[in-house]
Amino acid sequence: MATATTSSVWRSTGGDQTRTAQAGSMGMYTPFYIANAAATANVLNVPSTTAGSEPLILPANAVVTAITVTTAGTSGTINMGFTPISGVSPGQTTVLGTNVPTAFVANGAVSRAVISVGAATGGASLGNVANATNLVQVTSASNTSGVGAVTGLIHYFVYDTGVQNV
Repeated sequence: MATATTSSVWRSTGGDQTRTAQAGSMGMYTPFYIANAAATANVLNVPSTTAGSEPLILPANAVVTAITVTTAGTSGTINMGFTPISGVSPGQTTVLGTNVPTAFVANGAVSRAVISVGAATGGASLGNVANATNLVQVTSASNTSGVGAVTGLIHYFVYDTGVQNV
């Protein structure tokens, strides 16, 4: 079976052919990999065992709704956040904004679990637009109690007004 990718915002009106229903944004999931839960500013990469994996970058208007840990670290807790980035295009110098180290997860256990909106370990940006104008690079903040590699899924959608453009 072939795979497809798109750079568009996925929306659906649930099959309403009259164009009366509000179009809703589709939920998406992207895998993450933290090589060392105790490292400072350890950028989350697409799961890989090879060096040089690409940083995990979410689009502007991304709303992270949950973090699922699928492969647990050895012990302890982790912090997950993001750094806004701009100037991302050929020939441009990428500029990093201010890191928000616990935006998505604040001292979340490295055990297999789901951290969702309203969870005690959910960060202040969980369930909110991370950055309305810039891409965000997902990061893992230093948390010396975290031990080992951690993998999982980031659940998100791209906030959209629902106004139809066709």
